Amino acid sequence: MDEEDLKLTSSEIGTLRMEYVNGTSTDIVNKYMLSIVEDEEIRALFEDAIQTYDKQKNQITTFLENEGFPVPIGFTESDLNKGAKRLFTDIFCLHYLHIITSHGLLGHTTSFGAALRKDLRDFYDSCDNDGKRMYHQTIELLLEKGHYQRDPYFYPEGHPEFISGSQFLDGFFGDQRPIAATEIISLSFNIKKKVLEKSLSIGFSQVTQSKEVRKFLKSAQNTADKQIQSLSQILKKDNLPVPMSWESEVTTSRNSPFSDKLMLFHIGFLLQTAQAYHGSGLASSMRKDLVMTYEKIILKNMTVTKEWFNLMTTNKWLEQPPLAPNRKEIAKDK
Repeated sequence: MDEEDLKLTSSEIGTLRMEYVNGTSTDIVNKYMLSIVEDEEIRALFEDAIQTYDKQKNQITTFLENEGFPVPIGFTESDLNKGAKRLFTDIFCLHYLHIITSHGLLGHTTSFGAALRKDLRDFYDSCDNDGKRMYHQTIELLLEKGHYQRDPYFYPEGHPEFISGSQFLDGFFGDQRPIAATEIISLSFNIKKKVLEKSLSIGFSQVTQSKEVRKFLKSAQNTADKQIQSLSQILKKDNLPVPMSWESEVTTSRNSPFSDKLMLFHIGFLLQTAQAYHGSGLASSMRKDLVMTYEKIILKNMTVTKEWFNLMTTNKWLEQPPLAPNRKEIAKDK
């Protein structure tokens, strides 16, 4: 069958819309950060990120229009105030670009896995390559500037060992085993994501115009802080270093660079994306206290996400994706 005869599936349309809306939200933040960043090397990365997404956005638009689907509104220049005072330092902007790039890589991989048509697979393949290039560049620059905190270092064992009993799973009583390298992967990753979520919530709560949005952002900030503490405590018990916080990289500005819609959406995006990382952490945990910690975080984030959804829909800020045909409604008597 010719490729042009293959209509895009519901999953393919869903991933295109997801890539468009999420992409436009981060693109607006990137454009603001480009307007305030003074470091020339960091500026160059943001210019590259903006140019790269502009090409991706145009391609997504073409895919949707060719199938007769409306292009989402997403986020536009109307959600940006370029003249706003500096809300973040240059280093925070670089950290933001690095973390958001890692989120993008996960999104591209998910979209690629749902793609059937070759032209769409090729597109997501190119998006993944762009993301990998940016990921390399942000890490190299963070290392060069001395702002990339590596995960804990383990000293090598003399030979492989096997788990000898169920005590390996214990985490509350008796002799608790040290944390495993396989558990640190998600533990450290989740703390870094929570640090970004907390820092953005602090900055956004300072500048939002809406009392309801400010209340939610303060609540999200407190939730992120508690989760950072509970995850960090696990590392501290084994005298391992904890990822640094970035609160000091947020200025005291009260001049909003973004619309309330964008700021609220962006925190919700991070909350929802984090659930995938929490689930991965839960799946890789073998110590009972780690399992319980992830379960509590996942349940709490479900509650916070419900609050976010209610606030977004009350303000009519959340676009509805295409829905499956309502056969019962169609079959009603005329």
